[in-house]
Amino acid sequence: MDYTFHWRPVFRKLPDLLEAGLLTLEVAIEAMLIGILLGLVLAMVRLSGRRSITWFAVSWVEIARNTPALLQLFFFGFGLGAFGIHLSPFWIVLCALSFNNAGYLAENFRGGFQAVPDTQIKAARSLGMTYAQTYLRIVIPQVLRIVYHPMTNQMVWSVLMSSLGMLVGFRELTGETQFLASKTFRIFEYFLVTAIIYYVIVKVILGGSRILSWRLFRY
Repeated sequence: MDYTFHWRPVFRKLPDLLEAGLLTLEVAIEAMLIGILLGLVLAMVRLSGRRSITWFAVSWVEIARNTPALLQLFFFGFGLGAFGIHLSPFWIVLCALSFNNAGYLAENFRGGFQAVPDTQIKAARSLGMTYAQTYLRIVIPQVLRIVYHPMTNQMVWSVLMSSLGMLVGFRELTGETQFLASKTFRIFEYFLVTAIIYYVIVKVILGGSRILSWRLFRY
C-alpha cells in the first residue's frame, strides 16, 4: 500500500471540526426537543379516537417511519422549493429531523400512555383535577419515564442522521469534513478524526443520559 499519512493539515483544522461538531449537536438537540413536543401531541391525537383528526397523526407517523430519512430531507430541501418555499440548509435539516423524530417518538409515547393505568386518571379526576392537570402532573411524567431510554436512542439517531445534511449544503460535522478533505485530499485522515468525534459525542450523550436517569428516577 503506497499511501503516506499526513496528519498536520487535519490537526490544524481541528478547531473547525469541533465547531462543526457543536453545530451537529445543536441541530440534533433542537430537532429532538421539537420532536418530543410534536410526538406527544401526535400520540394524544391518536389515542383520542376522533376520526376527524386521527387520520392526520396516523399519516404523519406512517410517512415518517416508512420512508427514507433522505427522502424526507429532500422534501424540505427541494420539494418545498417547487412551491416557492426556500429554506436555509440549517432549517432544512432541522425540519426533516424534527418531522422524523416526531413520527418515531409518537409511537413510543403512545405505548407509554397505554402503559399508565386508567385508574390513575379516574382517581385524579375524582380528586377534582382537570384533564389538563391530570395529564401534566400524573400521566405525562410517567410516560416520559417509561420512554426515557427509547428517547435516548432517538437522540443518538438524530445526531448521526444529521450527517445527511451535507447533501443539502449544511456544513455540520460531515459536511465540514467533506469540504476540508476535498481541499487537501487527506480523505482518510479527516474522516477518521471525524469518526472519533462522532463516537465521543455519542458516548457523551449516553453517559449524560445515564447520569440524568439516575438523578430523575433513583427513587
